[in-house]
Amino acid sequence: MTPFIFRAEQYVPRPLGEVFEFFSKAENLQELTPSWLHFRILQVNPSPVRQGTLIRYSLRWRVFPIRWTTEITEWDPPHRFVDVQLKGPYKLWHHEHRFAAEGSGTRISDEVQYALPFGPLGLIAHRLKVKKDVETIFAYRKEVVTRLFGS
Repeated sequence: MTPFIFRAEQYVPRPLGEVFEFFSKAENLQELTPSWLHFRILQVNPSPVRQGTLIRYSLRWRVFPIRWTTEITEWDPPHRFVDVQLKGPYKLWHHEHRFAAEGSGTRISDEVQYALPFGPLGLIAHRLKVKKDVETIFAYRKEVVTRLFGS
């Protein structure tokens, strides 16, 4: 299956180092995630976050409890990092976070490549719910980032 690609971009009027520092702290993931996902970090090892860090967390999608493990596979502060799913609900989850100084602020860019399991059933689930959920999660994140850093 060809992965789906989701992209988001946002400008904030804060310095690159400050913005990257916030996103590089695993504990801030909870603040960036909508409460309806019941997101909870279980373990970050090693900490602070760097290449090779594993982040284990739990969440609930609808009525389904999910355990998810991601690994930071690329780490290039303060410009970029990549997390990939090792264990979780997706067949593929590859999330690239980019940060670029722009004027006196920072441009935040995300690209997520993801694929669902279950072949044709996964495609149906994507059309019916998953695509909208991914968009909703990132819209929520954008609102939180705007509240924290301005727009």
